[in-house]
Amino acid sequence: MQVGAESNNPGEGPYNHRLYGDDVDLTAVRTFVTVADSGQFQEAAAVLAITQQAVSKRIAALEKELGVRLFTRTARGADLTVDGQAFLPHARELLLAEERAAASVRLGRRALRVDVIGARLAPAGLLRGFHEAHPDIALDVVTLFDVDSALTALRSGSIDASFRAVAMPGRPLPRGVGAARVYDEPIQLLTGPGHALAGLRSVSPGELAGHRIWIPGIVEGTEWAAYYASLAAEFGLVIDSSGPNFTGAVQNALAGSDTLATLVSEQTRLTWPAGHDLRRIPLRDPTPVYPHSLLWVTANPHPALATLRAHLAATQPPCTATPTWTPAWAVRGVFPARRP
Repeated sequence: MQVGAESNNPGEGPYNHRLYGDDVDLTAVRTFVTVADSGQFQEAAAVLAITQQAVSKRIAALEKELGVRLFTRTARGADLTVDGQAFLPHARELLLAEERAAASVRLGRRALRVDVIGARLAPAGLLRGFHEAHPDIALDVVTLFDVDSALTALRSGSIDASFRAVAMPGRPLPRGVGAARVYDEPIQLLTGPGHALAGLRSVSPGELAGHRIWIPGIVEGTEWAAYYASLAAEFGLVIDSSGPNFTGAVQNALAGSDTLATLVSEQTRLTWPAGHDLRRIPLRDPTPVYPHSLLWVTANPHPALATLRAHLAATQPPCTATPTWTPAWAVRGVFPARRP
């Protein structure tokens, strides 16, 4: 194990430069701490299940590495020298650091790392529900840009799972990556109070033809761009994706327009000033739904990944009689536990 930086404090002992400048044998450090705690080489040998000669060799090698004597032999066993007393707390810190480093990646103790796309979107709510149901499972939540970034992170092992809409035309999932549809999120119309459709209780997707639908910030090649392109083609819509998606810009524009509208997913958390009086209008006959799927590498052994999959399978909303629409390319499968 390479121990990082040199100390800038010359008063910490003559071993300091050697310890932090060179490789240190943590086995020898552990042997030193065991001898210091037991006070005898023979007892330390019993604790470590090695010979007393091996203990002596390790201590001698460590003393040579540090350039100081750590123990003096006495009739009672072994006493720490002044340098040994100075080194002991640092030695304990080294062993603790080693244990923490190993524990951070040890199977079952490393946090489950999950990509939720965005903190205000439905996948974040799904993962929040999982955390509430399993508060003992450590989570590390990340937000990646698109499905390509998510797949790269999954296959490299930097994340354990990702919520995505897959698989876009011509972009099949790579071998070894599993996917299961976990949540169909209804899409809604968002308008200002003066819009021609603002007073309706619901609207069919076909009724949106001829209206200006503004969704700025759609990035070509992303899964949400593929979704809205399929939606527009299916129902004859024209979606304007021009302009950057600044926070609050769409809400402000809608509030002052009687012709502009946008589409938002049902669970997306949006805020706007009370005076805007924006309207969220359900889409019906059929209801377009955004198909959230969970992706994971099938060879990933993290035990909490199986728990997450089981939780999502058990908490899927019940099917309704309301007709829905989603692109033909979206993953149709569900978890094995939900199959008839």
